[in-house]
Amino acid sequence: MRATRTLLAAMVLGTAIGASQASAQCSGNAGSCNTTNTASVTVGALVKLGMSSPTTTLTNPTADDVDAGNIIADAGPSFTVKANRSWTLKIKSQNAASWSYVGSNAGVKPISDLAWSTAVGGTFVAITAADATFSSGASSTNGALSQAFFRTSWTSDFTSASNAPGVYSLPIVFTLTAP
Repeated sequence: MRATRTLLAAMVLGTAIGASQASAQCSGNAGSCNTTNTASVTVGALVKLGMSSPTTTLTNPTADDVDAGNIIADAGPSFTVKANRSWTLKIKSQNAASWSYVGSNAGVKPISDLAWSTAVGGTFVAITAADATFSSGASSTNGALSQAFFRTSWTSDFTSASNAPGVYSLPIVFTLTAP
């Protein structure tokens, strides 16, 4: 029984080797022989996002800024988008509701106190925890440029938890896709 299985396995292996060798062979009576090999590769949707800096230092408010309830503008990072098809760059806060706070004064600053735009004098939109389209392109690109601009709102109330002394930070996620 064992000899039969070994003989059967050897026959199957011999047939497979013979078949693969036969498909790569060529014969001809005129002194030449041609065979064809097709090379193939699949290119998926490719994207590359360059960001000028992983951090943005926002302008610290002064007592006059808080007293007046000012909005302070700052330039954010710039981006270089490379994609082999149409693309979309999205923006959102990684935090759901409030800025991260480090301090001993119970600071709570809502994420909506930071607004963003793609132009210094453009329309600013409060950041949320949901993806919003930051910029997009309808075709492939070798380096589309985008710039982020921020505005931070300060409440005109020295007793507000959003103005408590401490360090506030807000992780902002930029996501590039080529759907």
